[in-house]
Amino acid sequence: MAADRFTPRDLAHRAGARLARAASRDDGFRRETFTLPRPQAREKAREWLTRWPKAAYATEIEFWRELPDDRIEFTMRRLPTAD
Repeated sequence: MAADRFTPRDLAHRAGARLARAASRDDGFRRETFTLPRPQAREKAREWLTRWPKAAYATEIEFWRELPDDRIEFTMRRLPTAD
């Protein structure tokens, strides 16, 4: 049984398509994607979790990946209101 082999281009295309599908969903969540150096990415995630607590807004890091030069691309999501 041969394993499927993907080129970096194939993987990037699949990841981009997945992000596009996720962004087009109408599930009630607000999303924002950031690309920051690692220390600033940590601070931004903490800022979101402080401003919109997980217990009230279901705030979470939905997706993240490491990029060259120690940068992080990540998508934060939250509910728009806490009812």
